[in-house]
Amino acid sequence: METVNKLIVNSEKGNLLNELIKSLNDCESFYFSVAFVNFSGLQLLLDTFKDLEGKGIKGKILTSTYLNFTDPKALKRIKGFENIDLKVFITDKEIGFHTKVYIFENKDHYKVIIGSSNITQSALKSNVEWNVEIISKQEDLFLKDVLNEYNKLWECSNYVDASFLIQYESFIDELKKLETTKKLTFEHTKTINPNQMQHRAIENLERLRNHGEKKGLVIAATGTGKTYMSAFDVINYKPNRILFIVHREEILKKAKETFEKLMNGEKVVTGLFTGNKKEKDADYLFSTIQTISRYYKEFDVDYFDYIIIDEAHHAASPSYQKVLNHFTPRFTLGMTATPERSDGHSIFDYFDNNVALEVRLHEALEEELVIPFHYFGVTDIEGIDLSDVNIDDIAEITKRLKVNERTDFIIEKINFYGHDGGKRKCLAFCASIDHAKYMTEEFNKRGYNTFYLTGEDSIERRDFYIRKLEDDEDDLEIIFTVDIFNEGVDIPSVNTVLMLRPTNSPIIFIQQLGRGLRKHDGKTFLTVLDFIGNHSKTFLIAIALNGCRYYDKDSLKVSVATGFANIPGCTHIHLDKISQERILAQIDLENFNSMKYLKEEYFEFKKMNQGKTPYLLLDYLKYDGSPDPIKFIEKENTYLHFVAKVEKDKGLQNLLSDANFEGALKELSNKLPIKRIHEFVILKYLVDHDEISYEKARNEILKYVKKVDEDTVRHAFECLNHNYYDSQQKKGKLKLVVYSSGGSLYKSEEFASMVANDGFKAYIIDIINYGIIRYEKEFQEDYYGVPHFKLYEQYQMIDAALLSNYRKIHSAFRGSGLLSHEGEYFLFVDLHKEEGIKETIRYKDKFIDERYFQWQTPNSTSQNTDRGKNIIFNKDRGINLHLFVRKYKEIDGKSEPYIYIGKGNSVKFYGEKPITVILELENEVPSSIYTEFIQII
Repeated sequence: METVNKLIVNSEKGNLLNELIKSLNDCESFYFSVAFVNFSGLQLLLDTFKDLEGKGIKGKILTSTYLNFTDPKALKRIKGFENIDLKVFITDKEIGFHTKVYIFENKDHYKVIIGSSNITQSALKSNVEWNVEIISKQEDLFLKDVLNEYNKLWECSNYVDASFLIQYESFIDELKKLETTKKLTFEHTKTINPNQMQHRAIENLERLRNHGEKKGLVIAATGTGKTYMSAFDVINYKPNRILFIVHREEILKKAKETFEKLMNGEKVVTGLFTGNKKEKDADYLFSTIQTISRYYKEFDVDYFDYIIIDEAHHAASPSYQKVLNHFTPRFTLGMTATPERSDGHSIFDYFDNNVALEVRLHEALEEELVIPFHYFGVTDIEGIDLSDVNIDDIAEITKRLKVNERTDFIIEKINFYGHDGGKRKCLAFCASIDHAKYMTEEFNKRGYNTFYLTGEDSIERRDFYIRKLEDDEDDLEIIFTVDIFNEGVDIPSVNTVLMLRPTNSPIIFIQQLGRGLRKHDGKTFLTVLDFIGNHSKTFLIAIALNGCRYYDKDSLKVSVATGFANIPGCTHIHLDKISQERILAQIDLENFNSMKYLKEEYFEFKKMNQGKTPYLLLDYLKYDGSPDPIKFIEKENTYLHFVAKVEKDKGLQNLLSDANFEGALKELSNKLPIKRIHEFVILKYLVDHDEISYEKARNEILKYVKKVDEDTVRHAFECLNHNYYDSQQKKGKLKLVVYSSGGSLYKSEEFASMVANDGFKAYIIDIINYGIIRYEKEFQEDYYGVPHFKLYEQYQMIDAALLSNYRKIHSAFRGSGLLSHEGEYFLFVDLHKEEGIKETIRYKDKFIDERYFQWQTPNSTSQNTDRGKNIIFNKDRGINLHLFVRKYKEIDGKSEPYIYIGKGNSVKFYGEKPITVILELENEVPSSIYTEFIQII
């Protein structure tokens, strides 16, 4: 075997952790030497080390005391493996220890990885690291040198025994105490700048204000810095007086401190307005809602320029409404982790449906606004059989989960995986109150200090036990609970989450996971243990972890099989083999487009909506992990038709019997999800106005996007006027506007009558607002030019006509793999052709790699035609080749969308009718998308 070298870096394409796990699973023995080992990195290798122990594969790990970075907890954990010998190189001031080498002995060769990475979660998964992998024979001089040096270091190092661990752990504890006192003196000199999320929010809020809007809403996960964002926006806006309203007094003081920290040097006076303090002359007043709702009449209506409402999901309550209806500030900002109101409705209307920013869990992880999590999906013990029980039968689920053997198994696993930091601070989610009581009693019998909290407990009781859990000096380490900590409760120091009940909702799963993701001093990751049974809805875990609302059967299977490689940063997801196989099998059997599945998904969401029928599309924006209502629309043409059918709702059916109303719903629903915001912004304005001019339309659109093309606005007017509908499209859809010869758009008589009727208007506005808010979420405020395509977004063929300002019948843009408009060529590719197509007409379209794509023209295209020359010499001829790819034409009977891969340029070509063209892509395809295209499960 020849020596082979490979560079390993942490990127979308892979990371050192994956390489180490693969190499460990293939080797006959292993030898590591690293400067330091942290528990954050070791935890990611525990399952692999356990498997090797079971197979009798032995190894040696050598680390050091260099810079005191090695974690005593990690050393203890390594010592627990019978197959691993552990030594520590004791460093002093003269001698450092920098080695980072991983050696794997195989039957006929060795693999050596040498580079920059120690064993920490960041070094293994996300840091900028360079490691070189070298494979060579035992007789190679290089390998002999490596093994000799390793053996020398091993011989002059110390075995880790109980005495060493006691001394080292004590030393590290003392060192941490010293470092804590040092940090306190440094905080005051630290400059704080907006993070990426805060910067985008401030920019969007400023644009809303510049175009006349007076309200805005920011939706971001707990712990992502919403209070800092509001302070940065205040600094940017420079109001004379602000009112900051919160629901709880302890949050109020923290908010005031945050503003004071960022306002350093600003000549403003801050003050509290609470039950005990009435500093009403302050420029920036921080008040509880309980106090301001009693004393708001003491202030003039225009006294405050800017009002900020924290936990804005409370804004609809009577106390908030009294205050908000009294004041007339220049701007009002709402901030919330979830737009769910306590009465089950959404709060978008209270902020004029102006969502300045929405950051959900996946984005928060990507932008490092929350800490990473290490998720371990563990197959439950054999004695727990949930295969024949309805997942909603809580009493029966509880009965089957109350097994002593299972309690012992859970304890075994929490001890095996461990946790970040010193004291375990754990929330454990149970199936019922009875289950929570049982778990508490059984854990306490086994020597653990635990407690249970439920909805029956008072807020004071809950707060008392939360404080005990957070107190490092208190013995309480686990709170068993039922639902009450799903959302809205902030316990920053939680370092472990146990999921002890079957997952029956991606929404609840994400809420429970989110309870431990807040950043906290000294906390580097969250440990999540999910005990996965054999119930029929296990695959919902995959939907929740996938991080994408828009999924199909194939994309889910690829995510599960690749360990959810699309999850960003140091987050790690590991499903054991049985759980993975069980989930893949369930996904295979499930039809995500069947009415049976859609009804189950709908009614599960209805339960989350406090049992109230979710009549509005906006209801689905309230929760991270909600189903995509577009699937319901595609099933029955409009969302209300779907609801009327599954609910057997006579009142809704009567409403839908109005032909104009039904036509308006179909006209709007057919455009969802919108790929260009212009039309819906125009319609939103026309709901409350009789006409809109071109200039007014342009100004309204600029509230949402950074730039507007003049021709695109005119094209939007023409599209709304049905200029490019064919005769079939015009049937059954209401014409909402009339395009006058003077250039303005007017409401049609039918549309005017619809929005004059409150019963119809609410549903029409809902579709429009849903379309706009979803567009903002997916496309943000960016300008994409003409054609208006965003990389890696989903499109249908007909979308290319709309988004390139095509001025003929748009439905003609279908049925061919190559469509064109002026200098824009659109290449639509199915990677896997339909069965039954003759080999002679199968196209050999495929990814060569992330940068090159092989495409074949239609069979009739030859090199000497104008079209052929435009393709093979596209760059010289000023032709843009836009590539759209989908893996399968349809899945489960539903047509699949194409993914926009971007523009490509012809760099090689051969053959006639068809021409085979090699395209160099202008943008390298991200690894997660590339893997999904090429992976066959």
